[in-house]
Amino acid sequence: MSVRLKLTVSYAGFLVLAGALLLALWVFLMRYFPHAAVIRDTRSGIGGAFVPGRSSTQRAFGQMAAAMLVFLLVFGLLGGWLLAGRMLAPLTRITDATRMAANGSLSHRIRLPGRRDEFRELADAFDAMLARLEAHIAEQQRFAANASHELRTPLAITKTLLDVARNDPNRSNGELDDRLRVVNARAIDLTEALLLLSRADQRSFTREHLDLSLIAEEATETLLPLAEKRGLTIATSGDIALTTGSHALLLQMTTNLVHNAIVHNLPEQGTVWVTTSAHPKTVVLTVENMGEKLAPQVVATLVEPFQRGTERIRTDEHAGVGLGLAIVRSITQAHDGTLTLTPRPAGGLRVTVQLPAAPPHTGR
Repeated sequence: MSVRLKLTVSYAGFLVLAGALLLALWVFLMRYFPHAAVIRDTRSGIGGAFVPGRSSTQRAFGQMAAAMLVFLLVFGLLGGWLLAGRMLAPLTRITDATRMAANGSLSHRIRLPGRRDEFRELADAFDAMLARLEAHIAEQQRFAANASHELRTPLAITKTLLDVARNDPNRSNGELDDRLRVVNARAIDLTEALLLLSRADQRSFTREHLDLSLIAEEATETLLPLAEKRGLTIATSGDIALTTGSHALLLQMTTNLVHNAIVHNLPEQGTVWVTTSAHPKTVVLTVENMGEKLAPQVVATLVEPFQRGTERIRTDEHAGVGLGLAIVRSITQAHDGTLTLTPRPAGGLRVTVQLPAAPPHTGR
């Protein structure tokens, strides 16, 4: 049975039940309180005289009651069918939108009019879900296209190098070997970054209690040789910042931020600031660097996969594969945090990661 038919039968059944209860009450009164039956005897000639007339009254009432029950049944079925159809009309629109979404059309929205009730809340929630799915699929499509392009580049370079070597037997194999190693290393780095990004998106990790300040120290110590090679200074400060999450992922997140701050810094005499702070409900990691002035519209695109702040960075051996901040965003979201990028007025970038704080009783 459809929901509409169930509502119709229920409505009609309720009306018939109400009529049957009224009939049972009348029969009860007629049987146990016979003198309460009031029938005017017009043949007595005595105006206003009342006498009991149980037998004829019961027959007449039985016929009227049967007719009334039939009327109530028909009226209940017809009225229930119309009312159920009107009440379930929003579900029809939601069902149509669901079928369209199942066929791949995510741009359709229900936009149910009327007052806010259960159906309106369901339709609005469904519209919001469709909007998120559409945006997510569009992002995944862009990511797949960019990833295919980035992966194709080292493969194309490798093919070109091998073709040149085959056509030029006198070419030095040592030079070819070095260039192939560089290209292969880039392809490996890109593949590992894609796998890490997928792992963060799926939230397939075990949470543990961590101190974000210790993770920041570990990341800066790892990248200190790179900073010294470039003539940069890394300044770390802050408080104990207790949170919960994956040590490996949060370390990767912090390492990516510090690495970006080093690579995108001034050519020399630049500074990277890494600070942590603790608040009642959140812990904050902030990484700032000096560098070129960035427009807000450029900063807004840096978290997109394979986006780089300047074209000159593509020639840098430490430029990475263009997934650094995209991985940072995915790891932050996987830990229920927020990522904020702000251009510094004097040049450079300020990146702030805000994560939920661990319970107060958690130790280091």
